[in-house]
Amino acid sequence: MANLTEEELLNIFKKTEALLSGHFLLTSGRHSNVYFQCAKVLQYPQYNDQICVSIADHYRNVEIDTVIAPAIGGIVVGQEVARQLNKRFIFAEREDKKLTLRRGFSIAKGEKILVCEDVVTTGGSVFEVIDIVKQAEAVLVGVGFIVDRSNGKVQFGVPQKSVISLEAISFEPENCNLCKENIPIIKPGSRKIL
Repeated sequence: MANLTEEELLNIFKKTEALLSGHFLLTSGRHSNVYFQCAKVLQYPQYNDQICVSIADHYRNVEIDTVIAPAIGGIVVGQEVARQLNKRFIFAEREDKKLTLRRGFSIAKGEKILVCEDVVTTGGSVFEVIDIVKQAEAVLVGVGFIVDRSNGKVQFGVPQKSVISLEAISFEPENCNLCKENIPIIKPGSRKIL
């Protein structure tokens, strides 16, 4: 299957209402006028397959034992990439506000791990998963994600692949022009923010 062009990908995001405009509270705590709700596009298996093939193809010739993703957003991406690579898939989930392995999942020392995520803005969840991999003394071989909101600014110190890279403007809450205009804010993500 051919990888999608950036224009084709953006059209899919718009068609599925996964690319939203407004005033959004991001998981990082920052505010933005654009939000990528990857779950809206990933609910369609054909789009999930078409989008994730770009990540899977990038790592197809890399030795990988397991794909891991942070819950919730990364689960669908990680599962699909693992399926396409025919590798084991696990996920980390929050317990006491910290990502951890649960449900009997484990990582062995020396195991070769690929981390997958849906959207990266600051990379916080991915860095937390990387810490889990390092604590297990496993080998981090790469990171794959659909949307890079940092436009390449976030670097994980290993090979990484984003399907689409955009500079999505975000603001610290105290410097948010949207707040100054009294535009109501929406918190569309899955993680609770304090």
